[in-house]
Amino acid sequence: MAKSKSLYFCNACGGQTLKWQGQCPHCREWNTLVEAVAEKTSYTSFDKNSSRFIAATEVSQVCNLNEVVTEESPRYSTEMTEFDRVLGGGLVRGGVILLGGDPGIGKSTLLLQALSAMSARHEVLYVSGEESAQQVALRAKRLTLEVSAVKLLTEIRLENIQAVLAEYQPKVAVIDSIQTIYSDTLQSAPGSVAQVRECAAQLTRLAKAQGVCIFLIGHVTKEGALAGPRVLEHMVDTVLYFEGDTHSSFRLIRAFKNRFGAVNELGVFAMTEKGLREVSNPSALFLSHHDSRVSGSCVMVTQEGSRPLLVEIQALVDAAHAPNPRRLSVGLEQNRLAMLLAVLHRHAGIPCFDQDVFINAVGGAKITEPGADLAVVLAIVSSLKNKPLPEKIVVFGEIGLAGEVRPVQRGQERLKEAAKLGFAKAIIPKANQPKQSIPGLEIIAVQRIEEAVIQLR
Repeated sequence: MAKSKSLYFCNACGGQTLKWQGQCPHCREWNTLVEAVAEKTSYTSFDKNSSRFIAATEVSQVCNLNEVVTEESPRYSTEMTEFDRVLGGGLVRGGVILLGGDPGIGKSTLLLQALSAMSARHEVLYVSGEESAQQVALRAKRLTLEVSAVKLLTEIRLENIQAVLAEYQPKVAVIDSIQTIYSDTLQSAPGSVAQVRECAAQLTRLAKAQGVCIFLIGHVTKEGALAGPRVLEHMVDTVLYFEGDTHSSFRLIRAFKNRFGAVNELGVFAMTEKGLREVSNPSALFLSHHDSRVSGSCVMVTQEGSRPLLVEIQALVDAAHAPNPRRLSVGLEQNRLAMLLAVLHRHAGIPCFDQDVFINAVGGAKITEPGADLAVVLAIVSSLKNKPLPEKIVVFGEIGLAGEVRPVQRGQERLKEAAKLGFAKAIIPKANQPKQSIPGLEIIAVQRIEEAVIQLR
């Protein structure tokens, strides 16, 4: 009996080799090669005119780009404002959206709620490859959703799913999840690199050809990245990540790729007994409510896509009881904290080399932009001197290595959001000073870090 031939596929890039190696020769990643049986086509006869690799659009002749006739693609709402915001204004005909997140974070719940709300206007289909029909029905009953118009299919075979999509032609379809779907044309198990790549490619072509909007639910690895080949994220139109702390009821959806809208958009939800509820004022999540002013607390305005958010930065500075002082940052970049402490010492004359410094962004917020630098520095100085910042003050600005306070993007929108929420004073970079005054908001523009520290004296 002939021995089946084995190949080794890379989990990171999808490349293949004939023998196992510690390092992938294609992407140079280590320990990413996994063994799989060499794929064999299931076709008994070969027809040069037929192929499963068909183009997503009609073949056209070469033309000038300015001669292409364009039309605005109509969008249809998911009936969830926060979800529409992340998607760039709603769903687009033929769009493919990949939604990833930790197990139990609420991916299936969110999409089942969206399909229930959309079923009144559009044909929708929910394809479950992980749960039985009874489990999906129990979830809908527990959430008290109106699902009489939602069609359900429990199937993991790609060819059957394609046939059902061609027969019913829904406007929106959910595949839960892409790692459970398999194709008969491949011999590897569901969830393997080849199966995920092939099934996603076939579903993407079907979405473009029939104009159906498809949601693909994706698993994530222990590191938090989407499982499967990276080409999966390149094939789809939109990549969304569902984030949230297991100890908190709040959930965040971030757009990391969107061909039909802006990236880094943020949608905020709260998990309740009746499912996910939209949070209309997300800034309230990231602000603490103190009975009196406390030291080490500073409110900043960060920008998430097109939305300004107010986040409270807390700092705790205490005398170090070990030779190496601790530097701990939660929600902010660790290396940037060490840089800011060095700039604070060099240009403002405030040393912290013998102090433990702890930084936290309230509410589980994750801030990656450098616009939080000034707020972090003022929170550290406030905690070190045990002196609270003035009441109803908001801060933002980037700090350079020379001690200068650099401008941030969309400063006008940040100030308007702060004024709308009742803040009366703002410390901002000189370059972000608005030409016209904002009613009810006093602007303090600074150029250097020492000018900002003076506000605490």
